[in-house]
Amino acid sequence: KLTETSCSYLRQGVVPSSRKKMLQLPLVVTAQVDLLLVLVSLLAFWTRLSHLSYPNAVVFDEVYYGQFVSLYMKRVFFIDDSGPPLGHMILAFGAYLGGFDGNFVWNRIGAEYPTTVNVWSLRLLPALCGALCVPLVYLLTLELKFSHLSALGAAVLLLLENSLIVQSRFMLLESVLIFFVLLAFFSYLRFHNAPSRLVSDFSSHVYIWLILSGVSCGAVVGVKYMGLFSYLLLLVVASLHTWKLIGDKTISHRNVCVQCVHRVLCLVVVPVLLYVFWFYVHLSFLNRSGPHDQLMSSAFQASLQGGLSRITRGQPLEVAYGSQVTLRSSVSQPIPCWLHSHKVNYPIRYDNGRGSSHQQQVTCYPFKDVNNWWIIKDPGRQQLVVDTPPRPVRHGDVIQLVHGMTSRFLNSHDVAAPMSPHTQEVSGYIDFNVSMPAQNLWRVDISNREAESEVWKTILSEVRLVHVNTSAVLKLSGVPLPDWGFRQLEVVADKLFKAHSSSLEWTVEEHRYGTSQEQKEREAELHSPTHIDVDRKISFWAKFVELQWKMLTVKQEESEHKYSSSPLEWITMETNIAYWLHSSTNAQIHLIGNPVSWGVGNLSLLAYQLLAVVYLLRRRRGLKDVPDGVWDQFVCLGCVCVGGWLVNFVPFLLMDKTLFLYHYLPALCYLYLLSPALLEHAHTHLLRYAHQLQQHLPFHWVR
Repeated sequence: KLTETSCSYLRQGVVPSSRKKMLQLPLVVTAQVDLLLVLVSLLAFWTRLSHLSYPNAVVFDEVYYGQFVSLYMKRVFFIDDSGPPLGHMILAFGAYLGGFDGNFVWNRIGAEYPTTVNVWSLRLLPALCGALCVPLVYLLTLELKFSHLSALGAAVLLLLENSLIVQSRFMLLESVLIFFVLLAFFSYLRFHNAPSRLVSDFSSHVYIWLILSGVSCGAVVGVKYMGLFSYLLLLVVASLHTWKLIGDKTISHRNVCVQCVHRVLCLVVVPVLLYVFWFYVHLSFLNRSGPHDQLMSSAFQASLQGGLSRITRGQPLEVAYGSQVTLRSSVSQPIPCWLHSHKVNYPIRYDNGRGSSHQQQVTCYPFKDVNNWWIIKDPGRQQLVVDTPPRPVRHGDVIQLVHGMTSRFLNSHDVAAPMSPHTQEVSGYIDFNVSMPAQNLWRVDISNREAESEVWKTILSEVRLVHVNTSAVLKLSGVPLPDWGFRQLEVVADKLFKAHSSSLEWTVEEHRYGTSQEQKEREAELHSPTHIDVDRKISFWAKFVELQWKMLTVKQEESEHKYSSSPLEWITMETNIAYWLHSSTNAQIHLIGNPVSWGVGNLSLLAYQLLAVVYLLRRRRGLKDVPDGVWDQFVCLGCVCVGGWLVNFVPFLLMDKTLFLYHYLPALCYLYLLSPALLEHAHTHLLRYAHQLQQHLPFHWVR
């Protein structure tokens, strides 16, 4: 072993004679190996990785995640409202290592994988994460300052939990999420427990653990949004430690400030930057049009290769008088729809006896159709073609909208809408000579304008069309019309509108300059394609913000599943999931918990809470049953384990979505971390305290 004095001599290039013997060969390295840690690690890898290719068939949610993996292999854009992209990227990387090309149809559970699909590779990374969770729990228990025996107990509970084994062995994300959560807490506590002299040395290697914790937090939120609650819990624990650090007067003001800055950078800035980075990789890699394009805006779709970009490329940017356009509603989700009209009138009377204007129907139609085309007309001129040079339409201009195929003007008036009687009807005006004059003037209001003279732009501008006569705004109500309206969506004009409601906004999606004044020539023009070989791009930040909003607001339809369950059923393990059934041998794989360890975890949770209440009440009365150091250890255990269980269980009680037993697995891991540590605390402190108390009692109390 080299002392500090020896190291200083070596740095100066001087070897004192008294030290020469220490540098003589052979050099000997002494290493300490935790055999218990090695043993549980080997068992974890054996239980998670052995026979990983069995069964050679799609198992439960592999049918869900496999579709995204195939889209990654083909670089096709998709959106998953259940989580950010990092988890999908990890699964796709495993598929890439096995040479998967994405050409497999994930259409049903139990479908056999062909020989060209490397099943072992598909399941490898989740299995590795599941195996590494076992040694991580062992090390995390030690960082909570409990004994190696407690660490072994926690590792064994995790090792023998069959639900975790099953979940780890397939192409699923729970094991990946649990791995990053455990790694984040272990890394942070490893930094926190480091000697203060090392923490004060800002070039010390201990800050690697703090950085690793921040990276793990970014990965936790990047795998599943439920990981956000564990990340917030870690921030709470770190904040409490930082608050205690600020109150330590033995540390200089400068040192405190620098340590606080380091914590903020590593635990806040790094995760946020990584979260954005996952999406940058996701959006950069998936640059081709796919089945989920319709969920996104026209600008987003036009930035992808194929799909809408083949239609909109090279379109004129500025909308002008005489332009032929299709207007897409900004709120039409998850299915888009376009302002539409056709040669059918509203019925004279509706089913409830209420009358209508009997004018031409105007609706929102969820399919591409020639009847979606409208012409922007100058009210002061008769021509329906674009001038040379074109006269652009600007914010605040008053226009008329002429339906391309029927030449009817977009109109509104003081007549109740068919399905939303509190709003005005919108129609294609027909002069029936019944004292109902045309009211077909609309003012262009560009809601995302940067200047008052902003030009109306294709795809980029979000426009509200304000009816000049009544000040009502063209709006998609979203209510389906009856059979007489072909079940298309109702369009109304609403006076009572919210200033920033997206249901009021419309975007020009397809656009060309009209050149035909005659009706028959114009109809032929509207039927012709508009392709020109030019691309249009939008910035990463615009795509990032839009994708965030869609993931948080657009919920894909969910039907009731026969294996779905409620959170309260998870605690008592009254539910399970049949993951796979062999068609001929009747071999089965079920997701079901270990009843013994499940019960131990529940009892530990209850026991900790009761013990914490007793401790708090007695400490309030000035009675300290355990030393302050032990009390701090007990509180830290509760913050991490009980707090971790709460933040991973309680949110599910408030969710209105289809839930399954595997959603409980992250919370369960915290209970397995709690159980041996609480048992050690009770044995070490409560039993010793009871024994000491027994020795001081009179004889007749203990005989």
